[in-house]
Amino acid sequence: MDLTLPPRFSFAQFKQVAPVNASNLLEFIIERHGKRITVKRTDAAHENLRKIFDATFKLANRVGFAGMSLRDLCKDTGLSMGGLYGYIASKDDLAAMIEDVIRHVGSEIPKWFNSLPSASDRLDAMLRGHIFMSELLQPWFYFVFMESRSLPQTQKKVVRDSELAFQRDLSRLIIASGVQDCICAEMAAAHCQAVIQDWYVKRWKFKQLNVSVDAFADSVSHLVKSLVRELPDTSMLRPDHT
Repeated sequence: MDLTLPPRFSFAQFKQVAPVNASNLLEFIIERHGKRITVKRTDAAHENLRKIFDATFKLANRVGFAGMSLRDLCKDTGLSMGGLYGYIASKDDLAAMIEDVIRHVGSEIPKWFNSLPSASDRLDAMLRGHIFMSELLQPWFYFVFMESRSLPQTQKKVVRDSELAFQRDLSRLIIASGVQDCICAEMAAAHCQAVIQDWYVKRWKFKQLNVSVDAFADSVSHLVKSLVRELPDTSMLRPDHT
């Protein structure tokens, strides 16, 4: 689906049309993981899932996801073990649900801006969309970044593949915006991704500077435009060039 937004849209404008947000996130999870969730009462499912995810993020921040147990989760949510099993069968199930949210969002962001007229506009919108989604779902993005090392090997691969897919989407737009060298474009995309990750992983730095999410997005947009404009064509300089 395409999002109808003006050029250089703000966080407030994005929130009004974001397909996934705090108000519909639990419905989204139930829709995608309904087979795992045996509780069918919508109000109870929403409330208990909210407790489970909130407690998971707090425990992961305190003791690490690897260090927390389902009993810890029961204690923090007030659910019995049997009640918890109505939503997840294991910690791996829980991690898979959280990772699925971020993977799905990451794969959808490029599609939201396909109708924009130029590659540079799509690049700017994609960067803003990613930054603003990470603001809406900050604990989720933070968890996946910090706890991916604790996930089973298959899920680690899924997380890495998702990150590389987003980087490739950025790289293609950077090339379409005028960068001739594919390696330069890939490196620029990797730098962009690292800068964006800084926003949701190290929030304290930006709070100290009193930087808003809009100011951060504007800064990243300006940085990337400057980078695209100044990147040289280094293909002639690489040793393997023939």
